[in-house]
Amino acid sequence: MEKSIFSRYINLLLMMITIIGLLYLPTKAKAALLITGVNPNTISNQQVNTITVSGTDFVLGAVVSLDGYSSLSTSFFSNTTLRAAVPAGIPVGTYTVTVTNPDASAASLPNSLTVIQAAPTAAATQTVEPPIGYERPVVVVDSYSISQEKISPGNNFTLYITLYNAGQQYAKNIVATFVPGDLIPRETGGVVAVGEIAPSNHHDFSQPLLVSTNVWGTLASINMILSYADESGILYSEAFVITLPVYQSYSSWVTATTTPTLTSTPSVKPQLVITTYTTDTSPLQSGTQFNLSVTVKNMGNSTAQSITMIVGGGSSGAGVDSGTQQPGGISGGSGEFTNFAPIGASNIQSLGDLTSGASLNTNQSLIVNTSTAPGAYPLQISFVYNDASNHSYTDDQVITLLVYRIPIVDIGFYQEVSSIFVGQPNILPLQVVNLGKTSVVLGTMEVSVDSGELNNNSILVGTLESGGYFTLDASYIPDQPGSVDLLVTIDYTNDFNQPEVITETLTVEATEQSMIEPSITDGQNRNEEIIPEQPETLLQKIWRFVLGLIGLDSGIYESQSSSTNQPIETGIPSEQPVTVPAKPPLKGP
Repeated sequence: MEKSIFSRYINLLLMMITIIGLLYLPTKAKAALLITGVNPNTISNQQVNTITVSGTDFVLGAVVSLDGYSSLSTSFFSNTTLRAAVPAGIPVGTYTVTVTNPDASAASLPNSLTVIQAAPTAAATQTVEPPIGYERPVVVVDSYSISQEKISPGNNFTLYITLYNAGQQYAKNIVATFVPGDLIPRETGGVVAVGEIAPSNHHDFSQPLLVSTNVWGTLASINMILSYADESGILYSEAFVITLPVYQSYSSWVTATTTPTLTSTPSVKPQLVITTYTTDTSPLQSGTQFNLSVTVKNMGNSTAQSITMIVGGGSSGAGVDSGTQQPGGISGGSGEFTNFAPIGASNIQSLGDLTSGASLNTNQSLIVNTSTAPGAYPLQISFVYNDASNHSYTDDQVITLLVYRIPIVDIGFYQEVSSIFVGQPNILPLQVVNLGKTSVVLGTMEVSVDSGELNNNSILVGTLESGGYFTLDASYIPDQPGSVDLLVTIDYTNDFNQPEVITETLTVEATEQSMIEPSITDGQNRNEEIIPEQPETLLQKIWRFVLGLIGLDSGIYESQSSSTNQPIETGIPSEQPVTVPAKPPLKGP
């Protein structure tokens, strides 16, 4: 009995101690996990998409999931940023995005991601379209971060990089190469196979790094070179410099000293830049000779001395910081001259000296190769010069020249048109002939005038082979005499899909129509033939005698005067009946 009472007291005491401990012991505050946004919030299920989840108190190992679907492949960038890959083919709908930390704490943002069938329409922004025929992938660094808040010499950390394809084609076989410097690659040997990125999409990858113990200062950098190919297998390469802040760590026994303020030393190197360029002939065509005018400005902080311009690309025979160049130290013969070649002089010119901020103009005579097809062609120009310390530099520039193919046609008449008459329709026998060496596609051929009336004055030409012709028979009624200018226009589309017009002016002479004078007889007896009188023959006399025996008119026949314009009458009146006297009966013997 006593033992039972003692046990109760002990249990009651333990319970009181527990209650007091719960009331007074400090509790650890729960992390305020929160999602503030999802970008982009509308995606297409036709491709793989990368979304960025923003919020607070994310930790390494956090997972992004879509309610009603599944968890996503998640990359941790910082305690406020996560990136997740949404696979292609996800069902269309609106999803709630949830972030779950390794300690099972979770936060959700309802209806924050919408998946549609077709790609979303981009907001109306002013964009610059690339030149025709220049579609390619362009991979750039969108952002980068590290796995810890700060780094110091000797630290190991992971660099997270987000790439973005800003081009118009898939970027395939992307390989990132890290060049050791202040930061030294670990584990991967400095080479990471990224894969491929669709146009307007992101891709994340990471690279473990080590901060060199030789870093002295507040910044550490590493060079990253990206190589990739487009869908046709053409290779591209991009170079980037990634810079990170470095915090110096000091031992406790080191005596603090005054640290001088770091100031950036301005560069004293000259830098030559082509600010403008023009051609004296426009447009350029195959076989055209022209002068290229270039304006060069020294954008550096010191004078560029002994400047040499090399059209087509070239370099100095001596290396940088090698001192004075020796004769023959300029290399300009290995440039690119497939489409444009120098004429009248070589591709190397001496420009003298150029002070900081000053500009100069120079010209180069060139010719377009006869085998050059229409298109946009880059032309490299190199500038080789020295600075005040006799160090040699080479600045390479690239300009673009456009080559057109303009139809060579002849517009005229296919038969002679000496004159046309006022007030009546006249045929204009127009013709266009292709005098070029290749076929051309022409649009509508039309003729117009300032006065008068035109009919059938427009027709579609179409493809015209070399030496071929096309005709247009227009009808024109001039309203006044004099010289008439006929404006013939033919439209077509050039090689850069821009509308062009060919015009030709033809001149004809309009005259009044001549009048036909009436005859002297005032229109009488115009078609009658005057028969001269003939003398009476012996047979006619005998015939008149016979007529007289039978009681008929035996007078001489006379034609009426032609001036009366009356029908010719015979000796027998038309209104009186002809009476033939009865012959007496024959009497018998």
